[in-house]
Amino acid sequence: MITHTRSTPSGPVIEMTGDLDHYSAPEIRRLLPGLDIGQGQQLVVDLSGLTFCDSSGITVLLAARNHALASRATIVLAAVPDMISRILSIVGLDAVFPVHATAQAAEAAWRPPAD
Repeated sequence: MITHTRSTPSGPVIEMTGDLDHYSAPEIRRLLPGLDIGQGQQLVVDLSGLTFCDSSGITVLLAARNHALASRATIVLAAVPDMISRILSIVGLDAVFPVHATAQAAEAAWRPPAD
């Protein structure tokens, strides 16, 4: 698993490449507390490079969601591969995670909260 993070005006973006599984899940879990997510921002999880995801990976996505919500922010998934989309649908998480075609589309769709 290779991860890359970057900051945008809408919030942090995590780009994942490779397998999100029992072996790589702890890496992502360790990464989450260090993300600077401001209230009202969004965490974008770019899955365009993901080649495999098991139940540990799904648990990590839920942990990322919980981290964003604890920061009073939102989370969106971007570029979800078909196989991952199918898994999310089967377990009912397609209703929990908003999805965008690309990370750039997710960033463009974000609107700052009204004061």
